[in-house]
Amino acid sequence: MQKKRANKKWNDKNKDKMTYFRRKSDSKNFILKYASEEDLDKTLEYIQQRRDELKS
Repeated sequence: MQKKRANKKWNDKNKDKMTYFRRKSDSKNFILKYASEEDLDKTLEYIQQRRDELKS
């Protein structure tokens, strides 16, 4: 019971981290389980676009 309470407290204090982890997991699962060839091509374009943004 204490662990459950501690986890809830951490989750409540770290909503941004939880959102980040959830989105990261969602994107990985989509790529590995559901993405078509076209989806993968578009994903590579988005990755390059994001890398360019981070460099500037």
